[in-house]
Amino acid sequence: MTENRNRAGHVLVWEQAEMATDEGIRPARRFGSRHYIVFMLFLGMANAYVMRTNMSVAIVAMVNQTAIEKDPDVEDDECPDTDYGEEDTSHDDGEFVWSTSMQGYILSSFFYGYVITQIPFGLLAKRYGAMRFLGWGMLINSVFAFVVPVAARNGGAGWLIVVRFIQGLGEGPIVPCTHAMLAKWIPPNERSRVGAIVYSGAQFGTVISMPLSGLLADHGFDGGWPSIFYIFGIIGTVWSVAFLFTCHEDPITHPRIREDEKKYIQQSLWGNASIHIPPIPWTSIAKSLPFYAILLAHLGQNYGYETLMTELPTYMKQVLRFSIKTNGVLSALPYLAMWLFSIVVGWVADWMLTSGRVNHTWTRKISNSIGQYGPAIALIVASYTGCNRALTVAILTIGVGLNGGIYAGFKINHLDLTPRYAGVLMAFTNCAANLAGLLAPIAAGNIIEGNPSIAQWRIVFVIAAAVYIFTATFYNLFGSGARQFWDDPENDEPQKPSIEAPAYTPDSNGTTTNGSLPASPPTTTTATTLTHRTSLVNEQQS
Repeated sequence: MTENRNRAGHVLVWEQAEMATDEGIRPARRFGSRHYIVFMLFLGMANAYVMRTNMSVAIVAMVNQTAIEKDPDVEDDECPDTDYGEEDTSHDDGEFVWSTSMQGYILSSFFYGYVITQIPFGLLAKRYGAMRFLGWGMLINSVFAFVVPVAARNGGAGWLIVVRFIQGLGEGPIVPCTHAMLAKWIPPNERSRVGAIVYSGAQFGTVISMPLSGLLADHGFDGGWPSIFYIFGIIGTVWSVAFLFTCHEDPITHPRIREDEKKYIQQSLWGNASIHIPPIPWTSIAKSLPFYAILLAHLGQNYGYETLMTELPTYMKQVLRFSIKTNGVLSALPYLAMWLFSIVVGWVADWMLTSGRVNHTWTRKISNSIGQYGPAIALIVASYTGCNRALTVAILTIGVGLNGGIYAGFKINHLDLTPRYAGVLMAFTNCAANLAGLLAPIAAGNIIEGNPSIAQWRIVFVIAAAVYIFTATFYNLFGSGARQFWDDPENDEPQKPSIEAPAYTPDSNGTTTNGSLPASPPTTTTATTLTHRTSLVNEQQS
């Protein structure tokens, strides 16, 4: 074990799982500081998706549905009134007369702000740390939730779009900064499960947001729908303040972490830190087909997911004609299934890897195929179920539930390709994916403009399914689970002697004076280099 840790001054990433199982290193099984960080990141992800999805339900109550101009040649009552839940026709007379295309622009305005901050925050988090960017960004997002009702009532759609855009700016750090913090806090052998738990907060937030938003729109104060933004604004503000005051950037800077847990995290991550972090290999990344496979899969996921997340409540109301209250509950069912399935598939994927029966590449492709082909098939089938409400909801629930497979698929694949630059790659793929995601409500709004019929909604669903299928197929053809050659530590430039870099001199506790992880030995022998390269080749062949 010791000789593996000192190979060429690096610990091989694929050897870290073995190292982390050393009972002399692993702390006692208790709720530790890293578990609290995971819990807070889970809640942060949930809070972020609450802020995204609450407008999808609120806008149904905000808009005067009967006043929207419709094509007189097309009936909008293809499906009979539902007796599921209490139908309250007063909600048809909302405060605003916004066309379906305008509603699409309002729903997508959040994502414009969200998209343009992805790459800047990914790069800033790598240089200055992620915790404060994440906490302050989410605080801005939460505070501006209180402004939504004021902007809509006094400034109309224009000012509402501006406020939602600012909220998107504040939420920009959530994914790249969460990824950066997980890299600092979570040992490699725990990343698959922990990643699934943290990112499943998105579905948990959706599950909470949709039914609660429906209830608040039905029974809330100040006209119903404004209470949605007031309540969730308070919750988000409380989380942001708690996160800023109780969480820390990494184990080194945490003043109350147990010593055994700190050593466990440090020694597990030791191979991912060195005296010199080489520049990002932009040229190699730009030529990498596995990177483009992740990028395309991420694009397809966001387009399909945002189509459902932003438009499903409207579909429930316009076509299936569920009440506002029932609408929120039923719209949340698919995301409850996705939340539960994502956790299950994360554990199964870990078992597939640790059992040695399936390598990283096939584990990612199998999981991702379930996660993207599943909802594609469900969308196509659901578009032909007509007014059969129970069957439509059941199919969409199963399809979106299977979408949870993406967390053990492309979503965690960045770490397989390049552990050292995974956060930067996530910022780029998430930025591009959300560009595709913000097009989804705009496309849907224009397709059903003046004609919210089953036939038009079928077009919306089939387009999303086709995007899913194409991008998932590209991922299966060109995706990989092997660490890429351009992130091989053996290709790094030789390290300067430690005397020229006194800021990284280890202290008596084995940490460095600037708070980084322990520096690795600068010397390299021919024998250890050969052993390292042999291990690298064996891993890539697997």
